[in-house]
Amino acid sequence: MSETVLLVGGGGREHAIAEAIADGPAAELVACASNRNPGIEALSAAYREIGSSEVGEIVAFGESVGATLAIIGPESALAAGVADALDAAGIYAFGPPAALARIETDKRFQREFMAAESIAGTAAFETFDSARAAAEYIETVGDDVAVKPRGLTGGKGVRVTGDQVTHEEAAEYVRTAEHEDWVVEERLVGEEFTLQAFVANGSVRVSPAIQDHKRAFAGDEGPNTGGMGSYSAPAFELPFMNEDAYSRAEAILRSTAAALEGYKGVLYGQFMLTVNGPMVVEFNARFGDPEALNTLALLETDLLAVLQAARDGTALPELAFNAKATVCKYAVPAGYPTSPDAGASIDIDPEQAAAADVGLFYASVDVADGQLVTTTSRSFALVGVAETIQQAEAAVSEAFAETSMDGLRVRADVGSNALVERRIEHMERLRRR
Repeated sequence: MSETVLLVGGGGREHAIAEAIADGPAAELVACASNRNPGIEALSAAYREIGSSEVGEIVAFGESVGATLAIIGPESALAAGVADALDAAGIYAFGPPAALARIETDKRFQREFMAAESIAGTAAFETFDSARAAAEYIETVGDDVAVKPRGLTGGKGVRVTGDQVTHEEAAEYVRTAEHEDWVVEERLVGEEFTLQAFVANGSVRVSPAIQDHKRAFAGDEGPNTGGMGSYSAPAFELPFMNEDAYSRAEAILRSTAAALEGYKGVLYGQFMLTVNGPMVVEFNARFGDPEALNTLALLETDLLAVLQAARDGTALPELAFNAKATVCKYAVPAGYPTSPDAGASIDIDPEQAAAADVGLFYASVDVADGQLVTTTSRSFALVGVAETIQQAEAAVSEAFAETSMDGLRVRADVGSNALVERRIEHMERLRRR
């Protein structure tokens, strides 16, 4: 049966999803997003500019093009109830209803849910419904803490004392931010990694671990971003972790999926590998960005078959992944993320990237006088797949070297041998303490 798959969202993550759907044998892709992503549009039979929270318009578009399945990229759409509305209209959405997407969209719910369900890897935490009370607590607590607004902040809302800020700076951040509800939890020390799973009908199908790089500049300096790049290894584990650490993180993900009764979609666990094992930093209710670009570059199983099984109420197929490494790096506008400049020309040749076996995925771009230009967010990503992390990184670096980077920058150290070795040495130092 031929399917018409509606894709909601227009970033690099969604471009990777679009490629995976379009590569399948029997699917027509249609898409809607608040921006016009040229990569997604080129793969789509129909494309409509609709905001990710415009529930009624998204449903109407899906119905008008005869969508039989949907997959939702951004968390804002899940929070708005797009999956609920599409399901109600008879278009199966691979994404959780808003009530279960709270595992991402409501940090207080997330921590209280984990504690109530006795899910392993739960950090100690306190919750506050007053910015003043949260700030006073931060100023008086002796240990380092992670400070999180309760709701969505695009991956840029967390402040960690003893790393990014002092206790006084964190308290001032809370007092001046436009939030009243806060979660303050113990600071977790170790190495972060992501584990993503496809979930539906009681099936949990996990994927290789990935390490994202949130900080803006090389050496993990600067403010947090939406993600400057990421890498994965040929094995399911990353170089700084062993099979036991991966298995324990997988067990946490599985127990969380089981506790979220009726969950469907992607469940993403952000973990900190500590000397005592993996601890949960947060959960997301959808693919990560950039992590989706790594995962889907390796996925050999037809993504459409996963969506169809989820809709049909059957077990999800066992997933096959190419046993290679990946490196993803985002090009971002100068000044990103604090004061990004828009309007710089993007001069990258998709055919040249393909010839170098490097994937090109557009994110937030605009068109001016027929030329692709930057906006104020991440512009495009390049993804290399190779036998080793170092080979994948070299392919991406070479592709960037052949690209005009005027008005753009990239975090060059993502996936480099020096960075990976530093991660390994960090964990070894922590274990020796």
